[in-house]
Amino acid sequence: MIVKFGVKDTLVMKKKHPCGSDRMLVLYAASDVKLKCLGCGHEMMVSREKIEKKIKKVISPENE
Repeated sequence: MIVKFGVKDTLVMKKKHPCGSDRMLVLYAASDVKLKCLGCGHEMMVSREKIEKKIKKVISPENE
């Protein structure tokens, strides 16, 4: 299943980050995705294929 998301979207993940937050901000989106944890500020680069399996919900800035 292909999940559509872009830069500045917030992703609600199925599992929580070690800091306890389940929300990630998309900073860069291509074949790799750069995410920033909204709990602790940690930034990580992950392949799009891996991230799409772990997304529960996408919140775009227009929906907030």
